[in-house]
Amino acid sequence: MSTTTPRITTPVDEAPHSDPTRDQELAPPPRPPSPPLPRSVNYHLWKPCNMRCTFCFATFDDMTHAVLPRGHLPREASLALVALLASRFEKITFAGGEPTLCPWLLDLMDEAKRRGATTMLVTNGSRLTPDYLHRLQGRLDWLTLSIDSASTETHRLLKRAVSGRPIEARQYVAMAVAARALGMRLKVNTVVTTLNAGEDMAVMLSELRPERWKILQALPVEGQNSGRIEPLLCSPAAFAAFVERHRAPLAAQGIVVVPEDHEAITGSYAMVDPAGRFFDDITGTHRYSAPILDTGLDAAWSQVGFLPDRFAARGGDYEFRG
Repeated sequence: MSTTTPRITTPVDEAPHSDPTRDQELAPPPRPPSPPLPRSVNYHLWKPCNMRCTFCFATFDDMTHAVLPRGHLPREASLALVALLASRFEKITFAGGEPTLCPWLLDLMDEAKRRGATTMLVTNGSRLTPDYLHRLQGRLDWLTLSIDSASTETHRLLKRAVSGRPIEARQYVAMAVAARALGMRLKVNTVVTTLNAGEDMAVMLSELRPERWKILQALPVEGQNSGRIEPLLCSPAAFAAFVERHRAPLAAQGIVVVPEDHEAITGSYAMVDPAGRFFDDITGTHRYSAPILDTGLDAAWSQVGFLPDRFAARGGDYEFRG
Protein backbone atom coordinates (compact mmCIF):
# COMPACT_ATOMS: atom_id res chain seq x y z
CA MET A 1 0.00 0.00 0.00
CA SER A 2 1.58 3.17 -1.14
CA THR A 3 1.38 6.34 0.77
CA THR A 4 1.70 9.83 -0.63
CA THR A 5 3.46 12.46 1.32
CA PRO A 6 1.04 15.29 1.64
CA ARG A 7 2.11 18.38 -0.27
CA ILE A 8 2.71 21.32 1.95
CA THR A 9 1.49 24.50 0.36
CA THR A 10 2.66 27.95 1.27
CA PRO A 11 1.18 31.25 0.35
CA VAL A 12 2.56 32.74 -2.83
CA ASP A 13 5.14 35.38 -2.00
CA GLU A 14 3.65 38.75 -2.57
CA ALA A 15 5.54 41.72 -3.83
CA PRO A 16 6.35 44.03 -0.97
CA HIS A 17 4.17 47.04 -0.71
CA SER A 18 5.67 49.78 -2.89
CA ASP A 19 6.26 53.06 -1.14
CA PRO A 20 6.58 55.73 -3.85
CA THR A 21 8.22 58.16 -1.45
CA ARG A 22 10.82 55.60 -0.39
CA ASP A 23 11.46 54.54 -4.02
CA GLN A 24 12.05 58.16 -4.97
CA GLU A 25 14.57 58.56 -2.16
CA LEU A 26 16.50 55.44 -3.21
CA ALA A 27 16.57 56.20 -6.94
CA PRO A 28 19.74 57.92 -8.14
CA PRO A 29 19.20 61.52 -9.18
CA PRO A 30 18.75 61.89 -12.94
CA ARG A 31 21.89 62.97 -14.77
CA PRO A 32 21.47 66.45 -16.17
CA PRO A 33 21.38 66.47 -19.96
CA SER A 34 24.65 67.18 -21.72
CA PRO A 35 24.90 70.71 -23.07
CA PRO A 36 24.54 70.96 -26.84
CA LEU A 37 27.70 70.76 -28.88
CA PRO A 38 29.13 74.14 -29.86
CA ARG A 39 29.88 74.85 -33.52
CA SER A 40 33.64 74.48 -33.11
CA VAL A 41 36.09 72.09 -31.47
CA ASN A 42 39.81 72.35 -30.71
CA TYR A 43 41.70 69.15 -31.49
CA HIS A 44 45.05 69.09 -29.68
CA LEU A 45 46.34 66.34 -31.91
CA TRP A 46 50.04 66.40 -31.03
CA LYS A 47 51.61 66.50 -27.56
CA PRO A 48 55.23 67.19 -28.63
CA CYS A 49 56.29 70.80 -29.15
CA ASN A 50 59.52 72.43 -30.29
CA MET A 51 59.02 75.39 -27.93
CA ARG A 52 58.75 75.41 -24.14
CA CYS A 53 56.44 78.33 -23.37
CA THR A 54 56.42 78.62 -19.58
CA PHE A 55 52.73 79.50 -19.36
CA CYS A 56 51.44 76.76 -21.69
CA PHE A 57 48.18 75.24 -20.39
CA ALA A 58 48.15 72.37 -22.91
CA THR A 59 51.38 70.52 -22.15
CA PHE A 60 49.52 67.28 -21.31
CA ASP A 61 52.29 66.50 -18.84
CA ASP A 62 49.66 64.65 -16.80
CA MET A 63 49.22 62.13 -19.62
CA THR A 64 50.98 58.90 -18.73
CA HIS A 65 53.03 56.82 -21.13
CA ALA A 66 50.46 54.05 -20.78
CA VAL A 67 47.69 56.34 -22.05
CA LEU A 68 49.59 57.59 -25.09
CA PRO A 69 53.11 56.20 -25.57
CA ARG A 70 54.10 58.50 -28.46
CA GLY A 71 52.14 61.61 -27.54
CA HIS A 72 49.65 61.22 -30.39
CA LEU A 73 47.23 58.76 -31.96
CA PRO A 74 48.31 56.62 -34.93
CA ARG A 75 47.56 58.16 -38.33
CA GLU A 76 44.51 56.03 -39.13
CA ALA A 77 42.96 56.60 -35.71
CA SER A 78 43.44 60.37 -35.95
CA LEU A 79 41.86 60.35 -39.43
CA ALA A 80 38.86 58.42 -38.10
CA LEU A 81 38.55 60.86 -35.21
CA VAL A 82 38.65 63.91 -37.49
CA ALA A 83 36.00 62.33 -39.73
CA LEU A 84 33.77 61.90 -36.68
CA LEU A 85 34.41 65.41 -35.36
CA ALA A 86 33.77 66.95 -38.78
CA SER A 87 30.40 65.20 -38.93
CA ARG A 88 29.25 67.05 -35.79
CA PHE A 89 31.25 70.30 -35.59
CA GLU A 90 31.33 73.07 -38.19
CA LYS A 91 34.94 74.08 -37.45
CA ILE A 92 37.96 72.06 -36.34
CA THR A 93 40.90 73.95 -34.89
CA PHE A 94 44.09 71.90 -35.08
CA ALA A 95 46.36 72.65 -32.12
CA GLY A 96 49.05 70.99 -30.05
CA GLY A 97 51.74 70.89 -28.77
CA GLU A 98 52.89 72.10 -32.15
CA PRO A 99 50.58 70.56 -34.76
CA THR A 100 52.88 71.21 -37.73
CA LEU A 101 55.21 68.54 -36.31
CA CYS A 102 52.57 65.97 -37.29
CA PRO A 103 53.57 64.34 -40.62
CA TRP A 104 49.93 63.70 -41.56
CA LEU A 105 48.45 67.06 -40.54
CA LEU A 106 47.58 67.90 -44.16
CA ASP A 107 45.75 64.58 -44.48
CA LEU A 108 43.68 65.48 -41.42
CA MET A 109 42.81 68.84 -42.97
CA ASP A 110 41.82 67.10 -46.21
CA GLU A 111 39.52 64.78 -44.25
CA ALA A 112 37.91 67.71 -42.44
CA LYS A 113 37.41 69.66 -45.68
CA ARG A 114 35.92 66.64 -47.44
CA ARG A 115 33.25 66.54 -44.76
CA GLY A 116 32.50 70.24 -45.02
CA ALA A 117 34.25 71.56 -41.91
CA THR A 118 36.06 74.87 -41.69
CA THR A 119 39.72 74.34 -40.77
CA MET A 120 41.88 76.42 -38.47
CA LEU A 121 45.50 75.91 -37.41
CA VAL A 122 47.06 77.31 -34.22
CA THR A 123 50.83 77.32 -34.62
CA ASN A 124 53.93 78.95 -33.19
CA GLY A 125 55.01 79.60 -36.79
CA SER A 126 58.40 77.93 -36.53
CA ARG A 127 57.73 75.55 -39.43
CA LEU A 128 55.77 77.87 -41.70
CA THR A 129 58.22 77.99 -44.58
CA PRO A 130 56.99 79.33 -47.94
CA ASP A 131 56.75 75.74 -49.18
CA TYR A 132 54.70 74.62 -46.18
CA LEU A 133 52.33 77.57 -46.56
CA HIS A 134 51.80 76.68 -50.22
CA ARG A 135 50.93 73.12 -49.18
CA LEU A 136 48.30 74.53 -46.82
CA GLN A 137 46.59 76.40 -49.65
CA GLY A 138 43.09 75.05 -50.26
CA ARG A 139 43.28 72.98 -47.09
CA LEU A 140 43.44 75.68 -44.43
CA ASP A 141 40.78 78.36 -43.99
CA TRP A 142 42.20 80.14 -40.94
CA LEU A 143 45.82 80.52 -39.84
CA THR A 144 46.26 81.46 -36.17
CA LEU A 145 49.72 82.66 -35.16
CA SER A 146 50.65 82.49 -31.48
CA ILE A 147 52.57 85.72 -30.82
CA ASP A 148 53.01 87.13 -27.33
CA SER A 149 55.26 90.11 -27.95
CA ALA A 150 56.89 92.30 -30.57
CA SER A 151 60.13 91.79 -28.63
CA THR A 152 62.34 88.79 -29.31
CA GLU A 153 63.80 89.23 -25.82
CA THR A 154 60.38 88.87 -24.21
CA HIS A 155 59.75 85.76 -26.29
CA ARG A 156 63.09 84.37 -25.19
CA LEU A 157 62.21 84.96 -21.53
CA LEU A 158 58.83 83.26 -22.07
CA LYS A 159 60.67 80.38 -23.77
CA ARG A 160 58.65 80.97 -26.94
CA ALA A 161 61.70 79.96 -28.92
CA VAL A 162 63.22 76.98 -30.69
CA SER A 163 66.56 76.02 -29.12
CA GLY A 164 66.66 79.48 -27.53
CA ARG A 165 66.05 81.31 -30.82
CA PRO A 166 62.80 83.34 -30.97
CA ILE A 167 61.06 84.25 -34.21
CA GLU A 168 61.51 87.91 -35.15
CA ALA A 169 58.59 90.29 -35.68
CA ARG A 170 59.41 90.76 -39.37
CA GLN A 171 59.25 86.99 -39.87
CA TYR A 172 55.76 86.83 -38.37
CA VAL A 173 54.66 89.67 -40.65
CA ALA A 174 56.07 87.84 -43.68
CA MET A 175 54.08 84.72 -42.71
CA ALA A 176 50.91 86.78 -42.38
CA VAL A 177 51.38 88.45 -45.77
CA ALA A 178 52.09 85.11 -47.47
CA ALA A 179 49.10 83.40 -45.84
CA ARG A 180 46.70 86.13 -46.95
CA ALA A 181 48.09 85.98 -50.49
CA LEU A 182 47.28 82.25 -50.50
CA GLY A 183 43.67 82.88 -49.50
CA MET A 184 43.89 82.11 -45.79
CA ARG A 185 42.20 84.24 -43.16
CA LEU A 186 44.38 85.37 -40.27
CA LYS A 187 44.00 85.36 -36.51
CA VAL A 188 46.55 86.08 -33.77
CA ASN A 189 46.56 84.65 -30.23
CA THR A 190 48.41 86.49 -27.47
CA VAL A 191 48.81 85.35 -23.86
CA VAL A 192 49.20 88.23 -21.40
CA THR A 193 51.68 87.69 -18.57
CA THR A 194 53.67 89.88 -16.21
CA LEU A 195 56.37 90.05 -18.90
CA ASN A 196 54.24 91.64 -21.62
CA ALA A 197 51.31 93.23 -19.75
CA GLY A 198 52.85 96.69 -20.09
CA GLU A 199 53.69 96.34 -23.77
CA ASP A 200 52.08 98.19 -26.67
CA MET A 201 51.71 95.75 -29.57
CA ALA A 202 49.51 98.01 -31.72
CA VAL A 203 52.17 98.70 -34.36
CA MET A 204 52.94 95.01 -34.81
CA LEU A 205 49.25 94.08 -35.00
CA SER A 206 48.73 96.81 -37.58
CA GLU A 207 51.43 95.20 -39.70
CA LEU A 208 50.08 91.68 -39.18
CA ARG A 209 46.49 92.80 -39.99
CA PRO A 210 44.61 89.81 -38.55
CA GLU A 211 40.83 89.72 -38.74
CA ARG A 212 40.72 88.72 -35.08
CA TRP A 213 43.12 89.17 -32.19
CA LYS A 214 42.43 86.90 -29.24
CA ILE A 215 43.99 88.22 -26.02
CA LEU A 216 44.14 85.59 -23.27
CA GLN A 217 44.96 86.13 -19.60
CA ALA A 218 47.62 83.56 -18.64
CA LEU A 219 45.71 80.72 -17.00
CA PRO A 220 47.04 78.41 -14.26
CA VAL A 221 46.03 74.77 -14.81
CA GLU A 222 47.12 72.12 -12.31
CA GLY A 223 49.19 69.41 -13.96
CA GLN A 224 49.88 71.53 -17.05
CA ASN A 225 51.84 74.60 -15.97
CA SER A 226 51.73 74.50 -12.16
CA GLY A 227 55.03 75.32 -10.51
CA ARG A 228 56.12 77.41 -13.50
CA ILE A 229 53.40 79.88 -14.35
CA GLU A 230 52.97 81.56 -10.96
CA PRO A 231 55.48 84.42 -11.51
CA LEU A 232 53.85 85.15 -14.88
CA LEU A 233 50.27 85.55 -13.64
CA CYS A 234 49.16 89.13 -14.21
CA SER A 235 46.40 90.80 -12.23
CA PRO A 236 42.90 91.34 -13.64
CA ALA A 237 43.61 95.08 -13.67
CA ALA A 238 46.83 94.65 -15.67
CA PHE A 239 45.04 92.39 -18.13
CA ALA A 240 42.17 94.86 -18.55
CA ALA A 241 44.65 97.70 -19.09
CA PHE A 242 46.42 95.70 -21.82
CA VAL A 243 43.11 95.12 -23.59
CA GLU A 244 41.98 98.75 -23.36
CA ARG A 245 45.36 100.01 -24.56
CA HIS A 246 44.82 98.23 -27.86
CA ARG A 247 41.06 98.03 -28.36
CA ALA A 248 40.29 101.44 -29.89
CA PRO A 249 43.28 101.85 -32.23
CA LEU A 250 42.91 98.34 -33.62
CA ALA A 251 39.12 98.48 -33.88
CA ALA A 252 39.60 101.58 -36.04
CA GLN A 253 41.57 99.35 -38.44
CA GLY A 254 38.87 96.70 -38.55
CA ILE A 255 40.66 94.24 -36.25
CA VAL A 256 38.26 92.49 -33.87
CA VAL A 257 39.78 92.38 -30.39
CA VAL A 258 38.60 89.35 -28.38
CA PRO A 259 39.71 89.45 -24.72
CA GLU A 260 39.38 86.34 -22.56
CA ASP A 261 40.09 86.49 -18.85
CA HIS A 262 40.19 83.43 -16.59
CA GLU A 263 36.41 83.19 -16.33
CA ALA A 264 35.86 83.56 -20.08
CA ILE A 265 38.40 80.84 -20.90
CA THR A 266 37.33 78.27 -18.33
CA GLY A 267 34.66 75.83 -19.47
CA SER A 268 33.95 77.67 -22.72
CA TYR A 269 35.73 75.39 -25.20
CA ALA A 270 35.06 71.96 -26.69
CA MET A 271 38.50 70.36 -26.58
CA VAL A 272 39.96 67.00 -27.59
CA ASP A 273 43.33 65.82 -26.28
CA PRO A 274 46.10 63.92 -28.15
CA ALA A 275 44.61 60.61 -26.95
CA GLY A 276 41.29 61.41 -28.62
CA ARG A 277 39.35 62.27 -25.45
CA PHE A 278 37.23 65.31 -24.69
CA PHE A 279 38.58 67.31 -21.76
CA ASP A 280 37.64 70.37 -19.75
CA ASP A 281 39.37 72.67 -17.26
CA ILE A 282 36.40 73.73 -15.13
CA THR A 283 37.87 72.38 -11.88
CA GLY A 284 41.28 73.99 -12.45
CA THR A 285 42.79 70.81 -13.84
CA HIS A 286 42.16 68.70 -16.93
CA ARG A 287 39.29 66.25 -16.66
CA TYR A 288 39.16 63.66 -19.45
CA SER A 289 36.39 61.60 -21.01
CA ALA A 290 36.71 58.05 -22.30
CA PRO A 291 38.27 57.86 -25.80
CA ILE A 292 35.77 59.16 -28.35
CA LEU A 293 36.47 56.37 -30.83
CA ASP A 294 35.74 53.76 -28.15
CA THR A 295 32.65 55.14 -26.48
CA GLY A 296 31.10 57.35 -29.16
CA LEU A 297 31.05 61.12 -29.42
CA ASP A 298 27.87 61.80 -27.46
CA ALA A 299 28.76 59.47 -24.60
CA ALA A 300 32.24 61.00 -24.33
CA TRP A 301 30.83 64.53 -24.47
CA SER A 302 28.50 63.74 -21.56
CA GLN A 303 31.54 62.99 -19.38
CA VAL A 304 33.01 66.50 -19.44
CA GLY A 305 31.72 69.94 -18.58
CA PHE A 306 30.91 72.78 -20.95
CA LEU A 307 29.35 76.17 -20.20
CA PRO A 308 27.41 77.41 -23.26
CA ASP A 309 26.80 80.85 -21.75
CA ARG A 310 30.53 81.46 -21.44
CA PHE A 311 31.09 80.21 -24.98
CA ALA A 312 28.54 82.74 -26.24
CA ALA A 313 29.84 85.54 -23.98
CA ARG A 314 33.40 85.24 -25.29
CA GLY A 315 32.18 85.47 -28.90
CA GLY A 316 32.85 81.84 -29.75
CA ASP A 317 29.89 81.75 -32.13
CA TYR A 318 31.32 84.27 -34.62
CA GLU A 319 30.88 83.80 -38.37
CA PHE A 320 33.99 81.87 -39.35
CA ARG A 321 32.69 80.63 -42.70
CA GLY A 322 32.86 82.47 -46.00
